[in-house]
Amino acid sequence: MPRRRTTPRRPQLPVGWQRFAARLPILVFRAGLGWIFRRRLLLLHHTGRVTGLDRLVVLEVVEHDPIGGSWTVASGFGPRSAWYRNLRARPKTVIQVGNHRHAVTAHFLTPADGADIMVRYARRHHRTARRLCAFMGLPSDGSEAGFREAGRAIPFVRLDVGSGTRAA
Repeated sequence: MPRRRTTPRRPQLPVGWQRFAARLPILVFRAGLGWIFRRRLLLLHHTGRVTGLDRLVVLEVVEHDPIGGSWTVASGFGPRSAWYRNLRARPKTVIQVGNHRHAVTAHFLTPADGADIMVRYARRHHRTARRLCAFMGLPSDGSEAGFREAGRAIPFVRLDVGSGTRAA
């Protein structure tokens, strides 16, 4: 009897032209055109935990709380993503949303929080949520229970405005 996989199969990191295409939004932000992404994408500045060098990555905003001043993002490549591990080492950083920069502190959410977030995200973007689960190798039948289970396996990070210490 074949063994059932208990941890999700994470997608391979993009290489070649796919990596170039994935990094194109960084150039858009750098050109001062971040406003075209509205509030759907943000540019995360992070510091390499080994090298100490400044790094950039563009992430989808899963949730935004304009009153509390927070943005929630997900690590689609799992907890081994460089930006995720870098934030674990140095949680105070800067993000850019549109053409506005914000000093933020990263808070790493629990699997239970992730389950709730994924259900809310799926209600707003059902088709995208299904594609995301398929891309990440997470089983989801499109039901609320399926998205809840997928959300438990995805590392979510809430970026709260406040005492970020990096220069903007």
